[in-house]
Amino acid sequence: MAGKYFGTDGIRGRANGVITPDLAMKVGQATGLSFQRGEHRHRVVIGKDTRLSGYMIENALVAGFTSVGMDVLLLGPVPTPAVAMLTRSMRADVGVMISASHNLFEDNGIKLFGPDGYKLSDEIEREIERMIDQDLGPRLAGSRDLGRARRVDDVRARYIEFAKRTLQRNQSLEGLRVVVDCANGAAYKAAPEALWELGAEVFTIGDEPDGFNINQDCGSTAPDALIRKVREVRADIGIALDGDADRVLIVDEQGRLVNGDQLMAVVAQSWKEEGRLSKPGIVATIMSNLGLERYLNSIDLSLERTAVGDRYVLEHMREHGFNVGGEQSGHIILSDYSTTGDGLVAALQVLAVVRRLQKPVSQVCRRFEPVPQLLKNVRVANSSVMGQEAVQQAIRDAEQRLVGGRIVIRPSGTEPVIRVMAEGDDYALVEDVVDGLCAAIRGRASAIAAE
Repeated sequence: MAGKYFGTDGIRGRANGVITPDLAMKVGQATGLSFQRGEHRHRVVIGKDTRLSGYMIENALVAGFTSVGMDVLLLGPVPTPAVAMLTRSMRADVGVMISASHNLFEDNGIKLFGPDGYKLSDEIEREIERMIDQDLGPRLAGSRDLGRARRVDDVRARYIEFAKRTLQRNQSLEGLRVVVDCANGAAYKAAPEALWELGAEVFTIGDEPDGFNINQDCGSTAPDALIRKVREVRADIGIALDGDADRVLIVDEQGRLVNGDQLMAVVAQSWKEEGRLSKPGIVATIMSNLGLERYLNSIDLSLERTAVGDRYVLEHMREHGFNVGGEQSGHIILSDYSTTGDGLVAALQVLAVVRRLQKPVSQVCRRFEPVPQLLKNVRVANSSVMGQEAVQQAIRDAEQRLVGGRIVIRPSGTEPVIRVMAEGDDYALVEDVVDGLCAAIRGRASAIAAE
C-alpha cells in the first residue's frame, strides 16, 4: 500500500522535511490510540538506528505516545528485528523502529509493528493515516493518565542471546576469520559481539557511527570496503549489513559478492536436508533470478513469487505456510525465528552450513549460475502509459522472442520511472529485448505528452 504517509515499509522521507517532529508526534498519538484495547496499562517499545535525526524523532514520538496515556520503553540503537522481537517478548502493544534502512543519513523513517511483532496491515495503516489528519485534542489523556518513559538497559544482550539461540546449542564458529561491516548503523555493537561470543575471529568495519555516516560507502549497498577488508585480512567470509540490519549480503574468501538469491538457496537446501522446511519451497519476489528457480526445481523445491517488497514476501509466507523467503537485495526472512528480515540471524544460518560442510564459502554459497539479467529504468510522467496498446504489443512480441526467459515490467513505488527487467540464457538477446521495450515505452510516453 502507498498512502498519504505510509509507503511499502512504513513512513520514510527527508528528516525535518517529510519526517518532522510534528508528524512524528501525531504518528505517536494516532498509533497509541489505535492500539489502546482493554483496560490494562498500555506500552510501546521504540528503537532507532544511528542517524542524527533519531534523537529528534524519538523525543517527538515519546511526546505523542505519552500524551495519549501509553508508557514508553526506549531501546536505543538496535536492529529492526530486535524491535520486532522485543515487542513480543516485552508484551508491548506496539513497536516502533526509527530508521530509513539503507538510505543515507539525510532520510529517516518510522516503522510500526503490532503486538505480534509483525508489520501493520494496510487496514491499520489506513486507520492511523486518517487519525493523523484529525484533531486528536479531545482524545488526549488526562493529567493523571499520562504515560511514562524509561530506557531499557539490557537490550543488546537480549538480542544477542536471541540470535545465538537460533543455532544449535553446541554450534561454534571457532577458527573462522569473519569481517563484519555494520554500515555504521544499528548493529554496530550487537553483530560483532554475537560473532565473537560464538568463537569467531572478528574484524569489524563500519562500526564508528557519528550520526552522519550510516550507509555511507559501507554496508550492503556499498560492499567495496568489505571486499577490500576480506582480501586484506584473508578472511573466510565477509558479512555486510545495512543501516537497520534487516538485510545481509555475503562476501566469499575470494572477495566475490554473494546476493540474497544465493543465500536463500543455501538455507533452502540445508533446511530441506534437515527436514526443517515447512513447505517444499520458498518465497521470493519477481526480481529473484531465474537461476534460483531452476536450481530449486532441480532439488524438488518450488519458488513462489510476489511483488517487490519484503512485506509482500512475508504476507505470502504467512498465508501459505512457508518458513523461508526473501529478496535478492538480502532481506532474508526465516519465520521460525523472526517476524521480519534479520541480517544477523540469516548470516548465522549460512555460517552454520559453512561449518557443517567444512568447505570454503565460495563453494558453499555458489549454488547456481545466475541467468543473465538486465534492469533499466524509463522516466515517465505517468505510469498509465503501460496500458497503451502499442506498449502491450511490444511486451507480447518481446515475450515471444525471449522463450524460456522472463520479463518483468513495473512502475517504481518511489520514483516516476518504469522498471524494465528481462533475463534469459542469451545476454545479447536480453539486452536487445530490454532496449526495445524501453524504446517502446519512451516513444509512447512522448506521444501522449505531445497530444
